Amino acid sequence: MRNDLSAHAEYPNNHLISRQSTRLPHRQSWRWAPFLTAVALVTLLAGCSSSATTGAPTGGATATTAPTTSTNTATPAATSTAISGVGPYAVKVYFSRHPDSDNDINKVFAVIRSSPTLMVATYSIQQLIAGPTASEQSAGYYTELTGSLSGASNCGGSDFVITLNHRGPTPQTGTATLKFCRTVSLAGDLTGGRISAEIDAILTQFPSTQQVVILTNTGGCFNDLRGGNLCLQ
Repeated sequence: MRNDLSAHAEYPNNHLISRQSTRLPHRQSWRWAPFLTAVALVTLLAGCSSSATTGAPTGGATATTAPTTSTNTATPAATSTAISGVGPYAVKVYFSRHPDSDNDINKVFAVIRSSPTLMVATYSIQQLIAGPTASEQSAGYYTELTGSLSGASNCGGSDFVITLNHRGPTPQTGTATLKFCRTVSLAGDLTGGRISAEIDAILTQFPSTQQVVILTNTGGCFNDLRGGNLCLQ
């Protein structure tokens, strides 16, 4: 972009001088010779100064490339940081916690996991089965589900399957059904209730699910102490 001040410097104001200059008598012209010589010298020096000034923008342009190089150098570091993460989908995994959940099965507590897949519900339950980390265990987090699964899977090797918008085999909007594919053995009276509370909290964190049904590997209601499979009604 051309600077206005530079434009005027490139075009001296000679056009403002009248074209009808007064002619000096011939006999007096020698008196002006030293003056004209001085003017010529000043003009020559001004031309050299202009040439030196013209080179300055080139140096300035070179200086402005330095930030660009620095910015480009920083880009791989930012990309590397993004790649080092486990995944972009933050989810909550709910565990029981000592001593809060020991006598109150409905008290569950969230820890954050990062899912590498869009199958966030399945990933969250897998994390529940895997159990809390060592540091989380030290803080009192636990689940009895990890040690309760046994036997072979009856649905292709998976520990469970989740069917959205179904109450068991019946379509029902807003209800998610989790069916275990392996046998779940309950060690105590409150174990089933704590596991149910953990699964319910995990699946209802997702807006599309308002209710949860949990089934055993044989299709009956999980932790059904009364019998009758009331969870399917």
